[in-house]
Amino acid sequence: MAGFQDSFLPFDAGRDTDETAAPAEVGKLPSYIRDHRTRLRSRFMAGGADALPDYELLELVLFRAIPRQDVKPLARRLLERFGDFNAVLSAPPQRLEQIEGVGPSVVTELKIIEAAAHRLARARVMQRPVLSGWDALLDYCHTVMAHREIEQFRILFLDRKNILIADEAQARGTVDHVPVYPREVVKRALELNASALILVHNHPSGDPTPSPQDIAITKQIDEGLRVLGLTLHDHLVIGRAREISFRAEGLI
Repeated sequence: MAGFQDSFLPFDAGRDTDETAAPAEVGKLPSYIRDHRTRLRSRFMAGGADALPDYELLELVLFRAIPRQDVKPLARRLLERFGDFNAVLSAPPQRLEQIEGVGPSVVTELKIIEAAAHRLARARVMQRPVLSGWDALLDYCHTVMAHREIEQFRILFLDRKNILIADEAQARGTVDHVPVYPREVVKRALELNASALILVHNHPSGDPTPSPQDIAITKQIDEGLRVLGLTLHDHLVIGRAREISFRAEGLI
């Protein structure tokens, strides 16, 4: 596949020491590295992502950024620091660059894969009925929020047929707090001519249990929407491995 060609050098080296050499030198890989890369690519194409553990899937991503070195040690360092493949992709660039061997090109490749995952997940829910595609919505929310290291508050705006017409990040906060202003939420719903909303925010701690503040702000938003004849379908709190639904818990 063209996307995996070692000769493609899209970015300057930074700290990725492999990338400063001329493209003609790319083919001069030691045979054990070249054969290893060929085997990994063949296994991936034959069996998909399920055929590879996290560190080997990460190696495939790193091949493009570091074309002339064994990237297995770097893949393992990244997983040791961040935990799993998804967490590596979601890690902030500043934290990624703290890992030995990670420079601008590695960060860029990881962020390209992350962006592609987000867009793919988003495409499965936008302009589609949300309530009949709930599992896809949960997958999307986990993809974009579960591994974030700071809290983010998103609003999903629905029309009268419960079609998702807009998905917007309203605020970003700290590791345990995000500022939310009910008046701004209601104002934005009116601007978009939305009929219903779903609130979503993440807990970087990994525990999706709603805080008293989460419950209080949800009540304020719900009350503001009701005055204008709008509906709050749910508030989802996204943790590392699971989510909690306010509607399912009887909190709204």
